[in-house]
Amino acid sequence: MARESNSPNPKNGHSNGKNGHGKRKVRYAVVGLGYISQVAVLPAFAHARENSELVALVSGDAEKLETLSEKYKVPHTCRYERYEDCLSSGEIDAVYLGLPNNLHRQYAEAAAKAGVHVLCEKPMAKDEQECEAMIQAAAQQNVKLMIAYRLHFEAGNLAAVAAVREGKIGEPRIFRSAFSQQVTSGNMRLASEEGGGPIYDLGVYCINAARYLFESEPYEVFAYNATGKDQRFEEVPEMTAAVMRFPGDRLAAFQCSFGAADRSSYEVIGTKGVLKMDPAYEMVEDLRSEITVEGRTRISTFKKRDQFGPELLYFSDCILQDKNPEPDGREGLADVRVITAILESARTGKPVSLTPIEKRQGPTIEQEMRRPPVEKPKLIHAESPSR
Repeated sequence: MARESNSPNPKNGHSNGKNGHGKRKVRYAVVGLGYISQVAVLPAFAHARENSELVALVSGDAEKLETLSEKYKVPHTCRYERYEDCLSSGEIDAVYLGLPNNLHRQYAEAAAKAGVHVLCEKPMAKDEQECEAMIQAAAQQNVKLMIAYRLHFEAGNLAAVAAVREGKIGEPRIFRSAFSQQVTSGNMRLASEEGGGPIYDLGVYCINAARYLFESEPYEVFAYNATGKDQRFEEVPEMTAAVMRFPGDRLAAFQCSFGAADRSSYEVIGTKGVLKMDPAYEMVEDLRSEITVEGRTRISTFKKRDQFGPELLYFSDCILQDKNPEPDGREGLADVRVITAILESARTGKPVSLTPIEKRQGPTIEQEMRRPPVEKPKLIHAESPSR
């Protein structure tokens, strides 16, 4: 990538890129051009033109780089081995990391060291130590670090948070959830070295939802893994089930699976009523909620929409306005610490206590942004993880 003479000052949110009205834009490199980047992130830049600009692609696949840069009119491409040159070129202000989980720390730390802001896919990393290292690297260089929790900007889930917070179902006592899909053989989500497994890919949604709906942090977990005879699951469990204990004697339970039919739902049972989201976590479907109090049910449908454009808009605004993002590194760490405890409990067959941490603020309805759904693009050397 060619070096520009007028480099940005990303630490202060100053970017050279401007739109037609002279407004500053944050210039992004998308790192990793797998399924999620191609089907959701790259198209989302069309809905984030207000303050975000796609200027670089990073991949190890030459055909992806050539084809996608031409399709989206991206001026710069870079192979993984030249990633640090891309970071130091002065041509980007932020990176979106759509890489396997085991690479998040390496690529986030390199970006932070170069003074480049980081939007990292969830889960944040494989373990707590990696999360802490990413947080420290960002803090040392005064760059923004946000974890890509797309549902923190989605109307249905934010309405659920508001309903529980306003006491519409009384005091929330029970959370239960299921998130499952059939993952195709050979997909990287089935490789343990790459941070695969249903707890990382699907369970993180259930954990995050329980935390923001209960507005507190779990202090103990108990979990089981289960695997049948399916050869897909030689390296990772087929499914994980967990129970989390929250302050106030509240319980949250969930199951996540890579070997079951599509399911995406949660339910919060309160002292006066029940709130249900079904589907709850999907990114390409309508989401649906039911609130039942004293036998009367109110149903709301939240039409499918682009869930990634709002992430970009929000993160860019945080950079330009020097604001701390809500789903920051500490939010990512809060989920990974629970995942780590669940894995330990499943391994030992014993409950695992969690060290108390400060209560997280969580998402609010003010973060909701609506953008129309994107058309599914033709994929280049990438496939959907599910059948």
